[in-house]
Formats: sequence, C-alpha cells, structure tokens
Amino acid sequence: MNRILVIPFFLLWQGVSAQSIPPVKLVNYVKPFIGTSAVDTTSLSGSNFPGPTTPFAFVQLSPDTRDAPDDPASGYDYNDKTIVGFSHTHLSGTGVADLFDVLLMPTTGEVKLNPGNAKISRSGYRSAFSHGQETARPGYYQVMLQDYGINAELTSASHTGMHRYTFPASTQSHIVIDMDHSLDKKRGYWECRIIAGEIKVINNHTIEGYRIITGWARLRKVYFHAEFSKPFDSVVMANGKQKPYATTLLNGTALKAALNFSTTDHEQVTVKVALSSVSIENAKQNMMAEIPGWDFDKISSQNADEWEKELSKIIIEGTQEQKEIFYTGLYHAFTQPNNIADINGDYQATDMTIRNAPDKVQYSTFSLWDTYRAAHPLYTLIQPEKTAGFINTMIRQYETYGYLPIWQLWGDENYCMIGNHAIPVITDAILKGIPGIDVEKAYQAVKASSTTDHPGSPFTAWEKYGYIPEDIESQSVSITVEMAYDDWCVAQLAKKLGKTADYERFIKRSAFYKNLYNAKTGFFQARNKDGNWLTPFDPLSYGGNGGSPYTEANAWQYSWYVPQNIPDLIKLMGGDRSFTAKLDTFFTLANKPGDINGNASGFIGQYAHGNEPSHHIAYLYDYAGQPWKTQYYVSKVLNELYNNSSSGYAGNEDCGQMSAWYIFSSMGFYPVNPANGIYAIGSPILKSASMTLSNDKIFSMSVKNIGKQNIYIQSVKLNGKLYNKTYITQDDIMNGSNLEFTMGAKPNKSWGTKAEDQPPLWGYKN
Repeated sequence: MNRILVIPFFLLWQGVSAQSIPPVKLVNYVKPFIGTSAVDTTSLSGSNFPGPTTPFAFVQLSPDTRDAPDDPASGYDYNDKTIVGFSHTHLSGTGVADLFDVLLMPTTGEVKLNPGNAKISRSGYRSAFSHGQETARPGYYQVMLQDYGINAELTSASHTGMHRYTFPASTQSHIVIDMDHSLDKKRGYWECRIIAGEIKVINNHTIEGYRIITGWARLRKVYFHAEFSKPFDSVVMANGKQKPYATTLLNGTALKAALNFSTTDHEQVTVKVALSSVSIENAKQNMMAEIPGWDFDKISSQNADEWEKELSKIIIEGTQEQKEIFYTGLYHAFTQPNNIADINGDYQATDMTIRNAPDKVQYSTFSLWDTYRAAHPLYTLIQPEKTAGFINTMIRQYETYGYLPIWQLWGDENYCMIGNHAIPVITDAILKGIPGIDVEKAYQAVKASSTTDHPGSPFTAWEKYGYIPEDIESQSVSITVEMAYDDWCVAQLAKKLGKTADYERFIKRSAFYKNLYNAKTGFFQARNKDGNWLTPFDPLSYGGNGGSPYTEANAWQYSWYVPQNIPDLIKLMGGDRSFTAKLDTFFTLANKPGDINGNASGFIGQYAHGNEPSHHIAYLYDYAGQPWKTQYYVSKVLNELYNNSSSGYAGNEDCGQMSAWYIFSSMGFYPVNPANGIYAIGSPILKSASMTLSNDKIFSMSVKNIGKQNIYIQSVKLNGKLYNKTYITQDDIMNGSNLEFTMGAKPNKSWGTKAEDQPPLWGYKN
C-alpha cells in the first residue's frame, strides 16, 4: 500500500518562509547612541559620537551640541536639547576634547554669524532637536532641525563627508560654514587658538579653505574642499566680531561664512566636504577618488557595507542587548586609529614636513595608555594588516621624532599619558608573527624609546635609583610599575632577536616595581630620591595627571599592576591566601566622601571599571587558586556596567579599550598581560561566538546552560577534551580551537584551583 505524505500547508509555508528570510545584518545591531551620555551628572560619559564614519577613517562627520566642546570630548551629549552644527572630525571615547573641524549648519530666516549679546557665546544658528526625530546607524545620521524645519542627513567616506539637507520653501535659506568652531578656547587642559585661516569662493558651487590651529595637538593644519549640488546666490563672511559682508575671500582667525539660497518646499541641497592635513589640492583629490558623484544613498550604503565586512569577523549568538553592546563595541574599536594619509599617501609628519607613505596609510589617534591593554591584542587577531600599518606608523614617528608614540593625535605627539605603551603593542605583534613589519627597525625604535629621556620617561633616574622618585617626576608610582612592564616587553623582544645583553638589562629593569613596594603598608608607594617613603600616605587618595604618585587612580587600584610577573606580586603580598584576601577587600571597600576624582567611575568597591588601571584586576583570582571569584566579578561587570542605552559605558570608552574589554570578556577570556600569549578565563555571557582569524582559521566558543544566574564555570572542554586550566594560549586561538563552557549557578571550587592550572608567565612554545 503506497502512502502519500501529506504536509500541512501552514508548515510548508513556514519552512519556505524561514528559508527566504535573509539573516539580520550585523550593522543593524550597532547603536551609535550607546556611549553618548553619562548615567548622571557625577559620572563620566562614554564620550562617543553618533555620526557616520568608515572603519579607521580620517573623517568622522557628526553633530555637535556645544559651541565650545569640552566634556564630553566627542562634542555630542545625548542629554542636550540643541545642535550647533555638523563638524567633520571627532574623537571617540576620549577624556579630552579636540578636532571639530569645518562645521556646517543649514538654517532659514535671518542668519546671525555673530549673535552679539547672546549669553555664553552661544552661536546664532543653533537649533532645537528631539531624539524622536533623530536616527543613527553605521553610514547614516539624520536629525530634524526644529527651529528651521530642515531635515539634515549625513554620510561619509574615508576623507569626505556628505550632507543632504531638505529645506522648506524660503527666500532666506542658508548653509553656514564655521571655521572658528573648536574645543573650548577659554578653558581646558591646553590653550586652544586658531593661528590662521581662510575661506575662499571658487565659483557659485565650490568653497575651499583651511585653518591652522593649536590645541591638544600642538599644531594642526586642516584643509577643505566643498562642493554644493545647488548653486548659491550670494555669500557673506565675517572674521571674529566684525559685521558680515559680501566677499569671495577672507583670511583671519575666527572665520564664518553664510551661503545664501532660495529654496522650494522639500528641496534637497547636497554638500560634499573633503579634508586633508596636507593641502587643498589633496582634499580635492580625496573627494574625486571617494565621492565623485552626488548619490547620497549609494555612499551611505557603501559605508554600511564596509562596516558589515568588518563586523562579520566575529559572529556571535546572544540576547538582543548583548548583540547590540558587542557589535557597537566592535564599531567603536574600529573607529580609530585614523588614517590621516591622503589617497595619494601624503601626510604631515611629526616634524611638520610633508611625507609620503608607500602603503598609503599613516595612522594617528593612538590612545596607547588605554588601548594597549585589550584593543591592540584584539586587532592582532582580526585586523593583522591594520596592526602592521599601526606599527609602521609608529616607526615613522620614531624616525622623525626620536621616540615611539605615547599619545599621538593628528600626527603630533601630545604626551598626554604615562609609560611607553607603543612598546607592548609592537612586541605583541612581532611575537605573534604579524607580517609586514621590519623587525630590526622596530627593535631600534623600541630600544631608543626605552633608553633616552623624554617627557614622563626619565630613564637616567630610572636606572640610577631603580624606581622613579616622586621629587624627580610626579605620578612616580604609576610610571614605575608601568615602565617596568614596558621593560619586560623590551626584554622579550631582545630575547627573540638574540640580543642577550639587552635582554639582561631590560629584564632587570622589569623588576624595579619591587623597589616601591612597602611591606609595612602592603602597597606600591612613592619614595623620594633620598629613599624615604612619601608621607602622609592614604591608599584611598586619588591622583589625576600630576601632583600625585598615582595616575587617574589611587594606591588600591595600582596595587595589582605587575602583569609581567603576577606570581612574584602574589609572593610580595604574602602568598595566595593573603593575596586573595586583599583582593576581597579591594572589591568590597567603599570610598569615603571626597575620595573620588573626576577620572573614576563604575565602582565595585575600589574597582573602577570606568578607567583602565582596573581592567585586568578581576582576572587575578585565576592566578591564586580562586577562579570562581574571577567568574563572579567578571560577570558582575559584564551584566551591570554595560548596557545598550546612551549611558552604556561606565566611563570614557577610550578609543576602543572599554569595548575591547567587553568583546574579550563576553567570550570568556582576557589578555591580562597583553604581550605574553596568555588569556585568562573569566565568565562568558554569550551563547556562542566564532572569530575569523588572520590565518583564515576560525576560533569558536560555546556555552551550555547559558543564563544570567549561571555565572560559574562547572567544566570546560578544549577541542572536545576536558580542560581544567584557567587560561588559553595564543596558539590555542590561532589553531582554530573550540572552547566549550558548561555553566551553573553555584561555584565549582574544584575547577582550575591547582597550581598547574593557573596562568603561566609565558604562552609561546619558543
């Protein structure tokens, strides 16, 4: 008897429908408003901007909500109610402001380039807006400017921004070009002033100009070439407080121009603005290469496609919120460093000469005190070509400036932070075998940057005293422990290259942190050059960026910074039991009123996730036989100190570091020592993840019994075999391994607790 298989129609339809539904694009999970505000007025903002940019691009076109941006440093605060205009360069997640170049703003009615008696120098052309009429996604930003009834849309290519303004009917429509807009000129860390500028009308649809400005970066030259889809009827310009007047050329230090149109209802005017740090001609070439036409939607789509390609290097499964935090984190991590070289390879070098990069890339925005910890190790796994470009850029800075970058912006060294953290970035990349790096030249740069005194790095005193005395250099404790780590990295690179004498010199220096450990107090503590401890001593007292032995932290937070030799740190503190007991106190000790300064936020006891000195500390229980406590605190940070709102970060996002911590930790591991090939295991929160590596292999992780309550590891399998170690290695990742976690609601105190299970000093076979 033949049986006919009857499939219910609704099931057949569901199957066909499911197969025909395309997968959700990863760019749909990116929410650029994450990190654009603070939780409250006492907290740090993520300091991210919502406008469009392409990966590692020169141009970041975004709205500014402040006339003189200062805090947040991105220029945009989600809590603000008005927009000043749309400038073409921004910093993502930093604690200090700069850039904000070439601001455009469309208006209607009477335009006021100089508002006269307006309070607090408020611009005469700002507009109210609401988040209900605002959109942001990769490659696109839109907002309705309510004061003018103008819909503003933005997109961008690498060196070129594109604006599309939909005007109402008006005989008084304008586009303002503000070349005076900058970080606050009256206050801030560095004096900001415009040295020279120019706006020039080429014809009735083309404007060009430049400005030379000093600020956080000591000297920046910004050239622009702008084209308009609709010819403008007339132009008025003003310099400073002078009355605007009709002209086709104006030079000065506070330049503004208003381009005047008549528009019909819903008429669209498109503007293209290309930038260069070298010349107006190069800006024009950048535009012709990137956006020769006027198809706004095409450019926006191309921008999103670039992001989709970059985001697809890690595919995850998790909740909607987790996906939004994760992929927005990747987006923020890939927003910088920025390629400041023009499409022909020209760039402004640190010696202010114009040079040419043969690979057409010269990166800047190196926030290395932040990003060496996790962002750069992430780049080595999924951005190896970019990593080589970063390092070749650093070597070029050494060749023109004498030192590797400390904090480099617009090709200029600003010495904002401490340490010499280009060194671990270079060491890590070379030890991992990243191609495209001249290893000998890199070592010359590393050694020179570790032996010649330069601001913040007094190596003569370093080798004379075996520590940095506070009466020679402020922030001495932080500098001592961080330079000791950098020296360990130099030693490992010297060892790899067979430079034995150098290895011995730098490995000795890498232990100088011991000379500031006060066994009586149990803290790393400042000493003067006479050897006496600095008194009085309060481990809860915060330092900022000078005037204290500690950098943006206190003695509690800097107690744990010996990533190159955690076993020795444990020994200094009296062994595993004393070490973990002090960690317990660290995570539970509350601050006293008045202890905290403006650099600290995201607290769990003394742990401050909102700033980088704390970022590795939750993983230290792995090294002392209590990994379940690492699991507890890592999961607490993941679940409580990140979210998908505008206040989604516990502090400044810092050019990808805050995001990189989440990206690694959500997958279950983190590089406590960023250059030894070891990743400590924490508490994964993703259901699964697969990472496409530089060797085209795929490393994957998965979790059984996933859930917010199931934060403790019950067992782990590596490539299908039970695995009790509290770490994985670089080789494990690059071999394309599979890491499988089984989680539960109670600690398994027999997993990973033996001495042989703890992370070793070294993760490479050689």
